[in-house]
Amino acid sequence: MDFDNENRIVSPDFNAADEALELSLRPKTLHDYIGQEKVKENLKIYIEAAKARGEQLDHVLLYGPPGLGKTTLAGIIANEMNVQIRITSGPAIEKPGDLAALLTNLSDGDVLFIDEIHRLSRSVEEVLYPAMEDNALDIIIGKGPSARSIRLDLPRFTLVGATTRAGQLTAPLRDRFGVIARLEMYSKEELSQIVRRSAGILGIAVDDKGALEIASRARGTPRIANRLLKRARDFAEVMGNGVITEETAQIALSRMEIDALGLDNIDRMLLTAMIRNYNGGPVGLETIAATIGEEAVTIEDVYEPYLMQIGFLSKTPRGRVVTALAYKHLGIDMPGQQKLDL
Repeated sequence: MDFDNENRIVSPDFNAADEALELSLRPKTLHDYIGQEKVKENLKIYIEAAKARGEQLDHVLLYGPPGLGKTTLAGIIANEMNVQIRITSGPAIEKPGDLAALLTNLSDGDVLFIDEIHRLSRSVEEVLYPAMEDNALDIIIGKGPSARSIRLDLPRFTLVGATTRAGQLTAPLRDRFGVIARLEMYSKEELSQIVRRSAGILGIAVDDKGALEIASRARGTPRIANRLLKRARDFAEVMGNGVITEETAQIALSRMEIDALGLDNIDRMLLTAMIRNYNGGPVGLETIAATIGEEAVTIEDVYEPYLMQIGFLSKTPRGRVVTALAYKHLGIDMPGQQKLDL
């Protein structure tokens, strides 16, 4: 059984269907950006200070789970600095020449946004060091004894890097960022504001309770909240009067098999398989992967983070363990005397 994570409505990862939706919904200024208050307030100060000095903003590293608005923040930084933004990703920059082409085509003060920056190759990363520190590009011409190095001056620029795996960044690269900001999961109230804002832009009628119901099942992620809003609209238009109410949202999300905590059928199947086959654990990652027919890396990167965040799964030296909270949520009695009475 091989699951297509890209088509999971509760997947926080970007997919092709999100492109048009996110472009229309992305805020353009810090004032319009909802949530991430600490990061937003600090960025506002850094941007105002850089503009007052007539300098470019220090290089910025944004890290945190997918779907929280790292790309949106990069665009906002460019807008607030009144400069252009060039967008690329770590896997797209295959060789140093690709990076050199990007850097030499920037204008003074521009923002270069590199998504998944932890996936840059080592050779590309080494070219990036002098570019970030000295606004210069070292190019090697020729080979062997006749090889020589030429240094090209670059326009002043701000590199904004985004990653879901800050721990995989090399220390030399991480140390060259002047601003490092972690994006946190959103609260239900913040997501409810985002749902209402998105609904207004898309012309969708939603009341406060309907927005909160969608927000409560969006796993703390704006990208998922916006997806659920679009799908709930379909149910409201066909089964109701076009307004997304609490009842309409509950019906729509239940039909999509998304429960009150945002778990979908795959999440529940993973937990249930661990309970039924291994008494809730501890069980190794590879064993879980073989049991449900999914790759271990997908389980670790996609399914586990949210289940651990809400306290349904824990990691131990011997393997993964399903917690008492998960047993209760699934309506399954815990073995022995470990049953938690909540």
